[in-house]
Amino acid sequence: MPPTPAGPAGRTVLHVDLDAFYAAVEQRDKPSLRGKPVVVGGTAWRGVVATASYEARAFGVGSAMPTAAARRACPWAAYLSPRFAAYRTASSQVMALLAELAGPAGLMEPLSLDEAYVDLSGSSTGPEDDGVLAAVAAFRERVRTEVGLTASVGVGTSKLVAKVASDLRKPDALLVVPAGQERSVLAPLGVRSLPGVGPATQARLAGLGVSTVGQLAATDERELVGLLGRAAGAALHAAALGVDHRPVVPEREAKSVSAEETFATDVVDRAVLAGELRRIAGRVAERLQAADLRGRTVTVKAKRYDFSTLARSATTAAGTTTGAGTVASAEEIVAAALPLLQAIDATGGLRLLGVGVSGLVGATDDLDAPVQTDLLAVLADVEAGNGDDAPDDAPGAVEAVEESEETEETGKTEETGKTGEPGEVEVTAPPAAAAPAERQWRPGQDVVHAEHGHGWVQGSGVGRVTIRFEGPHTGVGRVRTFSVGDEALQAADPPTW
Repeated sequence: MPPTPAGPAGRTVLHVDLDAFYAAVEQRDKPSLRGKPVVVGGTAWRGVVATASYEARAFGVGSAMPTAAARRACPWAAYLSPRFAAYRTASSQVMALLAELAGPAGLMEPLSLDEAYVDLSGSSTGPEDDGVLAAVAAFRERVRTEVGLTASVGVGTSKLVAKVASDLRKPDALLVVPAGQERSVLAPLGVRSLPGVGPATQARLAGLGVSTVGQLAATDERELVGLLGRAAGAALHAAALGVDHRPVVPEREAKSVSAEETFATDVVDRAVLAGELRRIAGRVAERLQAADLRGRTVTVKAKRYDFSTLARSATTAAGTTTGAGTVASAEEIVAAALPLLQAIDATGGLRLLGVGVSGLVGATDDLDAPVQTDLLAVLADVEAGNGDDAPDDAPGAVEAVEESEETEETGKTEETGKTGEPGEVEVTAPPAAAAPAERQWRPGQDVVHAEHGHGWVQGSGVGRVTIRFEGPHTGVGRVRTFSVGDEALQAADPPTW
């Protein structure tokens, strides 16, 4: 098979992915969980798994699996709510090490808390450069010793090849694809190995008799365009050939800001749904304001009682703002979103409701400027069923991309089309008002006791809460049970590594 250039000559691109990131941080900080199955995500019966440790994956537990199914597959695992403060701290430490690796001549493009690209083309002769490999080995060792985590790294001539390479030998691995060998490495892999290709696209390609990347590369591009649409078909064919000229962009812009909430029980009442929409829109507005962003399109996403997903979008000519230099407000988002919610059939009840704003620009940017897309976004649209000919309101049309931390059922990464672990998540919450936060003890939550010191919540119920007192640098800790109202027990910040 003749080599095909995957990018400009001499490019050296790294893709760095922290292994089972959320679960790995939990195991790092909780000695009693090391080497044992750990599942992070929505812990309630209606929740969804965000990340599972490799020990849990051995029992079939995976990202985006309903928590109920995960508990049936591995009932003895530790099911923990996310601790975003701990994940952000660990991420910032790793990103600082990556910035050192990139140096003044390199470029770094963070994708999410646990993932980034680095371009070292300016200081190397190619992916197999001895100096590059030594620097990457030193970086991975520093991540292990200074942050307590492991990282898988792929090195290639493009972002696509580096991304695929980092996934091939996880966890805790380094794989280099030398220049000219891109197609030979990609060819035997299943089409799902390409970023953004999921079950739906896989099934459509299977209809053409295509199951491997090599078969995809050998398929006439016109046939793929006819199946998937012009942009998606061309992008997928180029990816199969290992061709990817996308640059590493240090300042990566968000594609959308969104928030979702899964209800403890299905909600039918339109007034309750409208109230929830207003509350979710408020969270989206806060994030837009914090990032000094505004957007063109507002989307409402709903998951019905039967798990079918609906999405409705509305785009305004002047974004969601009413004044120049201002960001989208909650009132403006609600005004656009309420009619979209009313158009969604809530018969039988909704189990999830989400609001998103996309087509983002800075508060002082020109709203008429074109929005740039990339290969992964195009491929993700294929998976969502949003090719060139798909309707704007196709199910799955809008997902949380950069700001999915407010998702209360599950987390989706931080980048559209990301494969591997999802990004940030929150926990399942009922729409009704809750008790004070300091008395809502969540599994995995950090606490401190006046007598016993720092620990974490193993579980709570019937007025009692069980705490294991241990930290990242202790042995396996002791377990104590207290009243949920014990004033000596308080919520705490994550321990320092």
